[in-house]
Amino acid sequence: MPTQDELPPSEDDLLAAFADHLRLERRLSLHTVGAYGRDVRQLAVFLHRGGSSLAGASYPLLRRFLAQQHTMGAARASIARRVGAIHTFYRWATDAGYVPEDPAILLGRPKVTNRLPTVLRIGEAGSLVEAPARAIADADLDPRERAIELRDRALLELLYGSGLRVGEAMGLSLERLDLRRGRVSVTGKGAKDREVPLTEPSVMAAEEWLRDGRPLLAAEGERAVFVNRHGLAMGSRDARRIVERYGARLMPGRRVTPHTLRHSYATHLLEGGADIRAVQELLGHASIATTQRYTHVSRSRLFTAYERAHPRA
Repeated sequence: MPTQDELPPSEDDLLAAFADHLRLERRLSLHTVGAYGRDVRQLAVFLHRGGSSLAGASYPLLRRFLAQQHTMGAARASIARRVGAIHTFYRWATDAGYVPEDPAILLGRPKVTNRLPTVLRIGEAGSLVEAPARAIADADLDPRERAIELRDRALLELLYGSGLRVGEAMGLSLERLDLRRGRVSVTGKGAKDREVPLTEPSVMAAEEWLRDGRPLLAAEGERAVFVNRHGLAMGSRDARRIVERYGARLMPGRRVTPHTLRHSYATHLLEGGADIRAVQELLGHASIATTQRYTHVSRSRLFTAYERAHPRA
């Protein structure tokens, strides 16, 4: 007999089938599949505690679940994400015949303020990606520590110079880097491949890392471009820690993440005159509306510059 926090096998099987649908049919990333699964599992546990199930849920029960989330202090954005996961689950479950009708069809999402992404100034981004160079130049640095600095420099240059998502960068294998042509092939959301140009500093940093750093760290047979101290492929969490560490060192009090570098990449391209459709392709955005957020950032920065500089502003 399952406890209140456990689920009957039938519910676990339904959640597993949903995860397979997201992963195999919709070809969503493992991160997205995991997030949807956790959100729907939370709902399943709530329903089970009340004597119901995913298949037996009603619209009032779904509303009660979201009200509980609000009472427990969940952010509006988190609740909106859970509503999206619930909609996706019940659309699939209805089409697949697991439930007779969709109880979430009238479920609305809370409005969420569309916050503009954090963006570094061009000089700040340059200082950040070049930060490991100071340690690399130290002749007394231990060879393995120098290898790590070479790795960090190559990673930072790639994230800012090519605007990759952190998962895309961590998923790179050696075969995906074409340093001679200055290109990198990445697999983005929806398992879509795209080719992205590499900057000249990024090519130079990658060459130095692959030649002088990676051989000291990588385990035999490991094909990931970026490896950790144990010689194995780095994960997204490792990359975030690296970026946050350098960001905290150079810009105390500000939170700098891999996504900050991606935001900065897009904004600096648009401010430099790049066509928004080209930026959309480079970023791997399915919708132009996602890319248009960066035009708002650029516009707000232009107005800020105007207010600071014009004598009658």
